[in-house]
Amino acid sequence: MLGVAVRRFATSAARRAHYEEGPGKNLPFSVENKWRLLAMMSVFFGSGFAFPFLVVRHQLLKK
Repeated sequence: MLGVAVRRFATSAARRAHYEEGPGKNLPFSVENKWRLLAMMSVFFGSGFAFPFLVVRHQLLKK
C-alpha cells in the first residue's frame, strides 16, 4: 500500500515538473556565450592543473 502511494506521488511530481528542453538547457551553467564559457572552463581546469605546482612552490619556499 505504501509503495503504491510513493509510486503515485513520484509519477505525479515528475509530470508536474516543466523544464525547458533542448541542448544545454539541463546544465548548471550557460552555454549561450562561447567566450564566457571558454573563460570559465579555463579557470576551472586551469586551477586544478596549477594547484599541485603552487603547493610544491609553497613547500619549497617554506623555511
